[in-house]
Amino acid sequence: MANPAGELDDISGVPFWGPDFGQLVAEDPEIAGIVLSELDRARGGLQLIASENFTSPAVLAALGSTLSNKYAEGYPGKRYYGGCSEVDRAENIGIARAKELFGAEHANLQPHSGASANLAAYAAFVKPGETVLAMSLPHGGHLTHGSKVNFSGRWFDIVSYGVREDNELIDYDEVRSLALEHRPRLIICGATAYPRLIDFEAFRSIADESGAILMVDAAHFIGLVAGKAIPSPVPYADVVTFTTHKVLRGPRGGMILTTAEHAAAIDKAVFPMMQGGPLMHAVAAKAVALKEAMSPDYQAYAAQVIRNAQALSAALASQGMRPVSGGTDTHLALIDLRGVDVTGAEAEARCDAARITLNKNAIPYDPQPPAVGSGIRVGTPSVTTQGMGEAEMAVVGALIGRAVTDPASAPAVASEVTELVERFPAYDRGSVTV
Repeated sequence: MANPAGELDDISGVPFWGPDFGQLVAEDPEIAGIVLSELDRARGGLQLIASENFTSPAVLAALGSTLSNKYAEGYPGKRYYGGCSEVDRAENIGIARAKELFGAEHANLQPHSGASANLAAYAAFVKPGETVLAMSLPHGGHLTHGSKVNFSGRWFDIVSYGVREDNELIDYDEVRSLALEHRPRLIICGATAYPRLIDFEAFRSIADESGAILMVDAAHFIGLVAGKAIPSPVPYADVVTFTTHKVLRGPRGGMILTTAEHAAAIDKAVFPMMQGGPLMHAVAAKAVALKEAMSPDYQAYAAQVIRNAQALSAALASQGMRPVSGGTDTHLALIDLRGVDVTGAEAEARCDAARITLNKNAIPYDPQPPAVGSGIRVGTPSVTTQGMGEAEMAVVGALIGRAVTDPASAPAVASEVTELVERFPAYDRGSVTV
């Protein structure tokens, strides 16, 4: 571990690193110390960022493999470099697993991120200046759904839909009205801070009626789909984009599912239009995560993620913190803090001081600017991976309540957080040693 002076001491209890980590310690102790300090940070607190998780040691092993060395522009059997026989096998395995897991006709594992996957989907279906209908960022959408500082808002004519003010749910009547009025080339559904299920069938009907391509940005909830805990968008969408590092519990990266009809357009948009050589170590790690997601254990995990999010939402409500839309159907909850007279930025800082990691977030019709926000977003993928259940979520809700409303309680709350995570460690020290 790294001591306060930044020097490295005994690493014999560090899991999953393998013998090569000792070489990193010898050659670059400064970076090795940061890696170990990050492990200490993750182990020492509650990780409630909805878009984060703890990958398995197997996923990390693939990421740290010699597959990182191989340049493999193109696709299996059609590479621009020689020597790709082994990485071809890895990518083909991943493609087959993705198609089987999600019931998709075609899968592309090469996007480097969710934003890259979204850019490819735009490139496949929309020309600059054409109209796209997507969810408003202040109401829970994503930067790539039309933000003016993002390629999506700069290159395309974005029309935004949102949630109703009375119930904070997507207004499908508004979506249909906007689609018929503006006749977008592309309709996007999916969000980063919307806690409820999305009616994919309704969006399919609206897309058909308005003559639009339907894209589902499933970055946040695809892991719940993989675990059969919520309905799948695949039967309804022309294209589904997502990240692999949230509930799905894979490496950081992106993926695209599409129909056979659109397979060639998507593949050409990823390569050569949008990016060059794929990260083959990441592609292999995605394949590992897909195999893990096929197991009954993963299905149980996905269901528990939702139960934990619902329990945490209820616990926060009991602390005077209102869940937006009244609760959650997914892995995250959006919490309105105006009832306790604390901003999102203040809450994030106060929780951080108590070893609770979460993020400030705007709420629908928020009176605060985005950098401040009136809410927080909490997610349960990581704590569920650690083995926590509904009983622990009641405790976590109470700890958040104390940290947010009483800054002086931070040391005491931090101590209780330490006791809790020691009972549910991230990366158990006994798993693998060096």
